[in-house]
Amino acid sequence: MNMTPQPFTPSADLVRPSVADAVVGSDASPLFIRKPNPDDGWGIYELVKSCPPLDVNSAYAYLLLATQFRDTCAVATNEEGEIVGFVSGYVKSNAPDTYFLWQVAVGEKARGTGLARRLVEAVMSRPELLDVHHLETTITPDNQASWGLFRRLADRWQAPLNSREYFSTDQLGGEHDPENLVRIGPFDTRRI
Repeated sequence: MNMTPQPFTPSADLVRPSVADAVVGSDASPLFIRKPNPDDGWGIYELVKSCPPLDVNSAYAYLLLATQFRDTCAVATNEEGEIVGFVSGYVKSNAPDTYFLWQVAVGEKARGTGLARRLVEAVMSRPELLDVHHLETTITPDNQASWGLFRRLADRWQAPLNSREYFSTDQLGGEHDPENLVRIGPFDTRRI
């Protein structure tokens, strides 16, 4: 039996606006936000490594996020196909009206563009998340960039923001700052 191989689409071709959820940035330097794919796992891993103080997970974990959780994750690429932004999360199985945002990373080349907010809002605006009315995440007390992002999101979405300690330093093995659980909501995803 003679099988014809399926054409392969390189990652650089996938950044074209026809497959992007959103195009952001300037005309001279556009960024394309889209769902991740299997070719993005390593690029996501490299991006997160370049964004301290983020915890770096295995390349395998990012590959799983890019495939098994692609509907609730997003990447941002530049015109060359380089991944410059990433957001991961999932809808909680025990609270289907809540999206848990696991990680958001913006590379140095895209900082100061509002990309983190645009990544989160691109995911939250997807039809798969229409029934979501709360966003949760964890933030260390001293991560001012993350606190600023989530306060801005709460303001934009006209929703309350609440936080409480979630994981103590002891629970995290004594080598990690405590993590606060941050909850935004309720909000209407159709207005994002």
